Amino acid sequence: MADVIRIEDVYKIYQLGTQTVNALNGVDLAIKSNEYVALMGPSGSGKSTLMNVMGCLDTPTKGRYYLNGPDVSKLTDDELAEIRNKEIGFVFQTFNLLPRYSALDNVALPLIYAGVPLAKRTERAKEVMEMVGLSDRMMHKPNELSGGQRQRVAVARALVNDPAIILADEPTGNLDTKTSYEIMALFEAIHKHGNTIILVTHEEDIAEHAGRIVRLRDGIIESDQVQVPK
Repeated sequence: MADVIRIEDVYKIYQLGTQTVNALNGVDLAIKSNEYVALMGPSGSGKSTLMNVMGCLDTPTKGRYYLNGPDVSKLTDDELAEIRNKEIGFVFQTFNLLPRYSALDNVALPLIYAGVPLAKRTERAKEVMEMVGLSDRMMHKPNELSGGQRQRVAVARALVNDPAIILADEPTGNLDTKTSYEIMALFEAIHKHGNTIILVTHEEDIAEHAGRIVRLRDGIIESDQVQVPK
């Protein structure tokens, strides 16, 4: 299988006042299509910075990043935004839903940026809401939904553009144990559907759902192990 992500000798250096922070120190990482990878590491290990680079939310200070073929490490912000919208679906710990919009409208948002006509947007948004088991909650606003339902809306929004890659940053961080397992079951179904999933987590039991765990410390990869998912 081809590499969907290939990172070569990537550094990310931030200047915070007079202090220089080396968030990534020469990271090499390849992820194949339809892999399910958990990124782990203590606070300050570089896992969120690495996810931001992989998600085209940030560019490396040095090194190359190949996404589905091309090197995207030197692209402009506008070019990165276009790639993000086509190639990557994001799921965040805090859901990042717009409070005044219905669940359906929140899910359809990426399609607006992609220039999809209203009728097609609505049809596709309904389709993915059914996929995540929320066909009866489409017109509810986020404050009328439970935490688990809000995260399902966020997952549906991540899927709506049919991206190759799903990046999930602590997706169960704000959820109770039972709801966390329901969301992880949803990710497993998405993975079986063919998507590549990269999950940032600090919880071992959540990482056990992945087929591979990459551990970071001090901006470098400390270990990279394939495992049998839970």
